[in-house]
Formats: sequence, structure tokens, C-alpha cells
Amino acid sequence: MLTDTPLVTFTFDDVPDTALTNGAAILEKYGGRGTFYISGGIASRVEPDRTLISGEGCRELFQRGHEIGCHTFAHRKLRSLDASLSADLTKNAAYLKAAGVEQPVRNFAFPYNAAWPPARRTLRSLYATCRGAGEAINRGKVDHLMLKGVEIRQPDDHSRSLTRWIDDVAAMPGWLIFFTHDIADTPTQFGCTPGTFEHLVAYAAKNCRIVTIGEAVAQLGWEG
Repeated sequence: MLTDTPLVTFTFDDVPDTALTNGAAILEKYGGRGTFYISGGIASRVEPDRTLISGEGCRELFQRGHEIGCHTFAHRKLRSLDASLSADLTKNAAYLKAAGVEQPVRNFAFPYNAAWPPARRTLRSLYATCRGAGEAINRGKVDHLMLKGVEIRQPDDHSRSLTRWIDDVAAMPGWLIFFTHDIADTPTQFGCTPGTFEHLVAYAAKNCRIVTIGEAVAQLGWEG
């Protein structure tokens, strides 16, 4: 993978509604857009510490220029889906289309960051990329179906230290993909505060180019 421009992508898994109300708004403030990996089967679910995005929220994100990605429909590890994986992915695509996401979904994130090698053939036929975790910048020889991601989560002092990743990719260009969940004043253990998120977005905007997964794929020439 070759790029002279340091690329930074902000992604959201499960997509709590605060990823829309706070996360998307912060990205837009700095001229950026994000990639939001949706699981239709948990849409609108109300949990003790968060509420998942609705179909209307998915449509709003799409209309505001953000990218919608797939996170399976059932939000289960791929190993547990096994032979039903293709049907599950088709169901999620149908959910997103019905919600008003008018473009085909071309990028995927593993639920629980749990990759499963037997699923590669199915995933390759449907998606340009798959993202996991890995705590690394994507550089050099990169597996499109196993992109590395760096997690943003509280406590605040830890999240603010994540600017070192942005310094790293700015000094030696590659593709840094962040992932998180909710963006709330009292976040879950998998999210962060609006202040933390804005700190990272503002810092990235000064030193790098903020892109969605799809925009990076196009810039890198991974899809003809």
C-alpha cells in the first residue's frame, strides 16, 4: 500500500445514536465524514447505557455524506453464523436499502473484531475491505480483508494520548483507522466523550486527510 498523504479514518461499530448526534456532527465541523458499521438486527435497541441507531438515523447519516458499512445483521461472531453468513449479509443489505441507504455497501467490520478465515471467500465477493482491530497503522503489504484498527475509548487521558498515532502516520504516511462506539458525556466502556473525540478529529484535520473507508479505497486504487 502506497500513499504520500497520511490518511485517517474514524469508524463506528454497532452505532449508538450518539455516534450520529455527536460523532457525525464533530466530523462535519472539521470537514470530515466517517464510516458507520450497521447491524440491522440490533437497530433501535434500547440498552441500559445506550440506544442503537434507527433506520431513520442510518438514512440521515447517508444523506449527510457519511459512509454506511456492514457489521452483519445479527451482530454475532462470524464463526457462529457459519453457513448462514451469506443469508445474514443479504438481510443486512436489504435492511439498509429499506432504510434509505441508496448505494451498495462495500465495506465490512467484524463484530467483536473476531475474524474467521473460512468466511474470506464470501466476504471477498461482497466487500472491498474488512476491518478488525490490531492496534496498528496500515502500511506496506496490507490485507484488504484484515485492515487494522486502533480503538478509541475512555478514560479520557488514555484517549488523548492517541494523538501519538496521528503523529506517527503524519511522519510516515499510511492509513490510520480509528474505531469506537458511543460518543457521550457519560460513555460506555467502549466509547468516549465528545471532548475526547473532537480533540482527536481536530488534531487529525491539522496533520492528515480525514477520509471514509470508501474514499481511502478509491484513493489507493483498490477498486477499479
